Amino acid sequence: MASAEGLILYVHGARDPRWAEPFLRLREMVAARARGPVVVAFLEHGAPDLSAAAVALAAEGVTDVRVVPLFFGRGGHLREDLPRQLAAAKAAAPGLAFDVMEAAGENEGVLEALARFALGAPPTSS
Repeated sequence: MASAEGLILYVHGARDPRWAEPFLRLREMVAARARGPVVVAFLEHGAPDLSAAAVALAAEGVTDVRVVPLFFGRGGHLREDLPRQLAAAKAAAPGLAFDVMEAAGENEGVLEALARFALGAPPTSS
């Protein structure tokens, strides 16, 4: 039986597909702990977009979706692009209820983890 709750990790995207690799690893980590399906959705330069991710979750029997913006702050993409894409996702999957979380970079725990990382970050091997 499908879970009623799904989770969308909403990321920017980039032309280079390698850019998405950390987000796909994060999706695996989250999915191992989540009660329902977890997908990565791209603002641009990647698939699925928010609408396609919503439709896929609805097809799995999801009724409630948490959208987690993996952005550092609420700039233009989250203030302007996300509301437009969210409206399109609601139209594409009208049976879903969406709940948008705070941007990752606005969360104290995320900032603390990044501060610890910055202080102990290893050099790159380039």
